[in-house]
Amino acid sequence: MIVLMFIGVIILGYLIGAIPFGVIAGRLTRGVDVRNYGSGSMGMTNVLRTAGKKAGAFVFAADLVKGAAAVGLAWAIFVSLPDMLAWGLAAGGAAAVIGHNWPVYVGFHGGRGVTTSFGAFLVMSWQVALICFAIFLIVVALSRYVSLGSILGALALLVVMIAFVLFDLEPFAYLVFGLIVVPIIIYRHRGNIQRLLSGTERKIGQRTETP
Repeated sequence: MIVLMFIGVIILGYLIGAIPFGVIAGRLTRGVDVRNYGSGSMGMTNVLRTAGKKAGAFVFAADLVKGAAAVGLAWAIFVSLPDMLAWGLAAGGAAAVIGHNWPVYVGFHGGRGVTTSFGAFLVMSWQVALICFAIFLIVVALSRYVSLGSILGALALLVVMIAFVLFDLEPFAYLVFGLIVVPIIIYRHRGNIQRLLSGTERKIGQRTETP
């Protein structure tokens, strides 16, 4: 029974995370597939550059809600099993991030997973999520690179979560969530890392040309 519950949470979490709000926003506002421009991602930053501020704000909110909804659904399924609850939340959240990065609805070509991870972790551990978000904002404000803020914010998740687990402030399952999603986020930013090192990465505010 528990195995089936985990399978259900993972499948539902993936399907929720795979909803391609970035692609939808680009087609509705500009009539384009945002993945054909800029970084090739369907995430908030590329939508912002390709389709404008309103579309970017919508995608940020929608992708955040995807992560939160997947974890909320996992909570509803596992609430009667307190010993398994944290693992259920971690499974649902991680599945949503995987779905966002490799969405079945649009050919498995998705985003980076940062906002969806943030939404998931806001429900799981809002304190850690807000600490990482603050680090993201500070890095972006100082460097003007969203990608750098995303990478360092993701790495901060692991560091902060290790401390919280060591002091018994959060369950070990949440650290496992970080160990799954952070490498995915870093891997999906590999092109950004190369551009950061070469000095060709776009800063926030720079738009991508579209027809």
